[in-house]
Amino acid sequence: MKPDTLNAVSPIDGRYADKCAELRPLFSEHGLIRQRVRVEALWLKALAAEEGIAELRGLPAEAMTVLDTLAAQLQDAEAAEVKRLERTTNHDVKAVEYFVKSRLDAVPAWRSRREFVHFACTSEDINNLSYALMLKEAREQVLLPRLDALITRLRTLAHEHAALPMMSRTHGQPATPTTLGKELANFVYRLTRQRARFAAVVIEGKINGAVGNFNAHRVAYPEVDWRALGRRFVESLGLTWNPYTTQIEPHDWMAEYFDALARINTVLIDLCRDVWGYISLGYFRQRVVAGEVGSSTMPHKVNPIDFENGEGNLGLANALLRFLADKLPVSRWQRDLTDSTVQRNVGVAAAHSLIAWRSIERGLDRIDADPERLAADLDENWELLAEPIQTVMRRFGVENAYEQLKALTRGQRLDAAAMREFIAGLAIDEDAKQRLLELTPHTYTGIAAELAKEI
Repeated sequence: MKPDTLNAVSPIDGRYADKCAELRPLFSEHGLIRQRVRVEALWLKALAAEEGIAELRGLPAEAMTVLDTLAAQLQDAEAAEVKRLERTTNHDVKAVEYFVKSRLDAVPAWRSRREFVHFACTSEDINNLSYALMLKEAREQVLLPRLDALITRLRTLAHEHAALPMMSRTHGQPATPTTLGKELANFVYRLTRQRARFAAVVIEGKINGAVGNFNAHRVAYPEVDWRALGRRFVESLGLTWNPYTTQIEPHDWMAEYFDALARINTVLIDLCRDVWGYISLGYFRQRVVAGEVGSSTMPHKVNPIDFENGEGNLGLANALLRFLADKLPVSRWQRDLTDSTVQRNVGVAAAHSLIAWRSIERGLDRIDADPERLAADLDENWELLAEPIQTVMRRFGVENAYEQLKALTRGQRLDAAAMREFIAGLAIDEDAKQRLLELTPHTYTGIAAELAKEI
């Protein structure tokens, strides 16, 4: 552990710092300041391109270059400068405005036009777009690629074990056989579906002033089509224009984003618990890593810690994501400030998700199926064939088919000989009887292998 992580309050920046490092440039204070500076610079550039704003016509190329530079990058020293300004202003967005003005002072053409920085904007105009860009970049650059890697790993395992028979358990009791690959394929399908929903969430933004009506804009420049300009600007950022807001963008899309992410995590909690259970049953063996310790007192243990870690972090993530989704769309009248401190935790929720996904992927890379253990469970449970036998009996009109098999098998263990003796005495079609006599718990898996291979 690096020395600077030893004193971190949050494990995100401490114990798990290396597990979510790629989120730090996006969701850190530096990341937020970077987006705010970017939005301020690009808004000023959009104003300069508007013909109806005569005071910004004819700016030289260097005036645009400084804006492009501000929008493209923000050095650590510059972010620190913004924070120093904030100590005086006690207002984070105003500090950004003053920082941008200071940079424009280096270009003579801007000195008389400095007041067009943050022109007709409320802080939320800058903030809503900044958070939208942060969450958009996190989804595109980190979350979807990492989720895709996890889905790919699961798909590979599903294909690898597509035909490996496994006894199911419904209500924890022996039930109709499946294959190990098919059970993993179920999660591939579910995650792929939820992934598509997460990717499809539309990220919205607004830049329409104090209460969403372009009030000051219309007074200053009544001839400018501010609604069209605002829409063009928001869409130029890769976002979707929201034309109806109060002072704040209502954050409904954020709720959709967080709900979609939480649904992905819920599927993965289910996966963690299932794989944990299969490890406990011996269906999966965990590879032993030299030097690792499973217990401080029991030397033999190899614990499923990756799936436990994953489940725990998914629970933390979802607690935050559900709160964010419930809280952020709610604001008193045209604006209150409760969303401000809450939004600063969006990166925390994303980080716990990412830590969990990585842990699960690591766990999947360290397990191997145990065909002998899987086979042993099937060999010991020939009563699993009660279902197909009574179903065939029904086909041929045998009375009380279900009840006969219930009397034969419920709460009892039967071996192959006893089951085949019962089949041999059935008054059914000989071809059907032969199929039943050849059936074993290992071969009674339906189309499970096909489904797993097709995922």
